[in-house]
Amino acid sequence: MKLRRSEAALGIAGLLANPRAIAARTKTRHNYTIPHTLRYTNAEDISSLNPYLTQDFTLGLLSQLTMAYLVRYDRHNRPIPELATVVPTQQNGGISKDGKTITFHLRKGVVWSDGAPFDARDVVFSWRQVMNPANNIVSRDGWDLIARIDTPDPHTAVFHLKEPLSTFLPTFFGSAGANPCILPEHLLRDVPNINDIPYNSKPIGIGPFVYSSWVRGSQIEVVANERYWRGKPKLQKIVYKIIPDRNTALTQMQTHELDMWFPVGGAYYFRIKNEPGIATIRQPGYFFGHFDFNMSHPAYAELAVREAIRYAINRPEIRNTIGHGIGILQETPTSPVHPMFDPRIKMVPFDLAKANALLDGAGWKRGADGIRAKDGKKLVVDFASAVGTPDVDEQLELMRAWWKQTGIGLDVHRYVAPVLFGPYASDGIIYRGRFDMVAFAWLGPVTGDYTNLYASNQIPPNGQNVCRWRNATVDKALAEFKHTYDFARQKELCWIVQEQFVRDVPSIVTSVREDIYMHNDDLTGFHPNAVTPFDDMMNVDI
Repeated sequence: MKLRRSEAALGIAGLLANPRAIAARTKTRHNYTIPHTLRYTNAEDISSLNPYLTQDFTLGLLSQLTMAYLVRYDRHNRPIPELATVVPTQQNGGISKDGKTITFHLRKGVVWSDGAPFDARDVVFSWRQVMNPANNIVSRDGWDLIARIDTPDPHTAVFHLKEPLSTFLPTFFGSAGANPCILPEHLLRDVPNINDIPYNSKPIGIGPFVYSSWVRGSQIEVVANERYWRGKPKLQKIVYKIIPDRNTALTQMQTHELDMWFPVGGAYYFRIKNEPGIATIRQPGYFFGHFDFNMSHPAYAELAVREAIRYAINRPEIRNTIGHGIGILQETPTSPVHPMFDPRIKMVPFDLAKANALLDGAGWKRGADGIRAKDGKKLVVDFASAVGTPDVDEQLELMRAWWKQTGIGLDVHRYVAPVLFGPYASDGIIYRGRFDMVAFAWLGPVTGDYTNLYASNQIPPNGQNVCRWRNATVDKALAEFKHTYDFARQKELCWIVQEQFVRDVPSIVTSVREDIYMHNDDLTGFHPNAVTPFDDMMNVDI
């Protein structure tokens, strides 16, 4: 599928090709535009600025702007060198024939944003921080396969693995998926752990921007990094405004207090797309919206219950009435523009009769109040959701009506984002499993490796398998996926995982998201990809 760009985005490309047009455009900025300052929101809050301790979408974007990575990703979602001089492959000799030795050659003359030199010692130090058991790391998947890292000189890091790891990118200091960045050894060498240190509120990196302030609950500012090795970006400042309510984000786009809102849900797209001074980018993405089950809770460990709930959700109606037709309906979490997408899997239809039949067959009996029960336990779903998401609230009310017809109750609990998505060590709702079902979105893995989301050994606190799903076939396929560098075989294995996902229903994919950016039409040079949209910000300006 070819990625679509709005006419506004194509217009930007025309301006970039014409210096005179750029000059003319600069002279006619809107009076609400602050030259070289981008005001952005994604309608969420944040709990930490250290990607070692939390992995969420907001932090991923901010880290792409500020942190130190070996590779970034281009417009086509492919890894490109950042602090590494070349992306290692078996063809260029960066990966050994047995797949167990990976060599990164590092750039010379690079400095941290505080001016200290960067070298291979920072890479080794960062690996040790990932593996330090005192640190509350979200996942050590892949990192535990590193036997040692040799540094034959200050600008070479040789990773010796216990077994091949084809998914070493983006795991080993790549910008996709909010993976751990490289940490400054000169600042953190003496701390026993990184869980609660001042650095987490104002980290030092090697990105095109540096953190300048964080006013909790209000905004985070980053400014241009004058020491960035590629040069200074055109934007002088980016202000991430903490607006944990989508209606407020909509209002501030309309009043031009914001220059960009991403991601924009379909419920808001048509309310704002024709506003004066606002342009749109709309393209298929890698994010997938989903309702996760907590399979450690007895009722939701039953396949019949999970299947019945899937039959009792009219996803086309949700997409069309609340999402206004935005989003791609499918059963698997893999985007249709991802090379690992399995086109053979068809949608499961909305069918209340089948939902009722499944629950009847599984022994869930209706009570006098219409709610089903079994072994003295009522089938009332404790559903966790984020505050400030009225579009999700509308979905839940539709589901409440459908579920009433199947004898399923619904009890919704809403949490602020730092509590809902808080890490396991901080008693976060999702990671601690304090829900029956929960609604949010994951960024699909750029490699197609779903280990961290769905492998049995990645159940929190060891990873992000918040469904608590255990499937031996999936575990076997994911293990082999990591060991082979053969793309065709990786694709076969990813298809197995997708098939098992649809069969077992640990999660219900509501839709694969279309990435929608609403932005001030004074913005130029912005060309986001599907996995790291803020990786290419050097030539963005306003």
